[in-house]
Amino acid sequence: MSETHTATILLTKEDPAPVKLRNMEFSSPYLLVCDHAGRKIPQSLGDMGVPASDWNRHIAWDIGIAEVARHISDFLKAPLVEQAYSRLVIDCNRKPGHRGSIPEVSDGTIIPANKGLSAEERHAREEGIFWPYHQAIEYEADIRGTIILIALHSFTPVYQQQERPWHLGVLHNRNPVFALEFIKQVEQLSDGPWIVGSNEPYILTDENDYTIPRHAEASARPYLELEIRQDLIDAPEGQRLWAARIAEVIEKTRTALSQEPSK
Repeated sequence: MSETHTATILLTKEDPAPVKLRNMEFSSPYLLVCDHAGRKIPQSLGDMGVPASDWNRHIAWDIGIAEVARHISDFLKAPLVEQAYSRLVIDCNRKPGHRGSIPEVSDGTIIPANKGLSAEERHAREEGIFWPYHQAIEYEADIRGTIILIALHSFTPVYQQQERPWHLGVLHNRNPVFALEFIKQVEQLSDGPWIVGSNEPYILTDENDYTIPRHAEASARPYLELEIRQDLIDAPEGQRLWAARIAEVIEKTRTALSQEPSK
């Protein structure tokens, strides 16, 4: 962020703020984050040349996850930091400069407004949306001390003609203790069986992720990154049901780990 750039205006006072906060008044062992909650577009970008039908697809946002995250936030009385803009504007779970940060093509759909961007235009999206979101996470995590960071995402049930059977994906890399205990607690539930993928349908890496490596693994914070299949949470009933289930398992996981003898 030390380079000099010509000022390029992305957001105006007519655009919504890039960060939404919920339940910040609560003191909680958890901090929830939602990288792909929204699908807003800055007015300066118009429709980005993307057909209206594509703004309802998974390429634009994580379908259903904002509502699930809000329910979990309410159930756990835990603070939630959401990102309001579409991942087609800038993906807040990719490091700036990553090939997927500002995609020119997403799952077969060309994004004309992302082609041939100048350094100044990329910088404007980072400064307007990416950095405010991550600065909010960093600030909230730091002032709250010891917290468990919970990152919430959703995934499409069919990708490139391949069906994905998992109800939930639990992603982990370094320090996977909370994630592995979460999987264990799911396996012990009486209302299952849930199909849970360990590092499915994605693998958590430093290259293809940003939020957990930056705000959890780099600081040795415990974390949980969840992916929920979108057809389970694309309607209000499913959103509330899965949020309640997940909130219960999160609490069971924290309790189980707190009862383990220190090594």
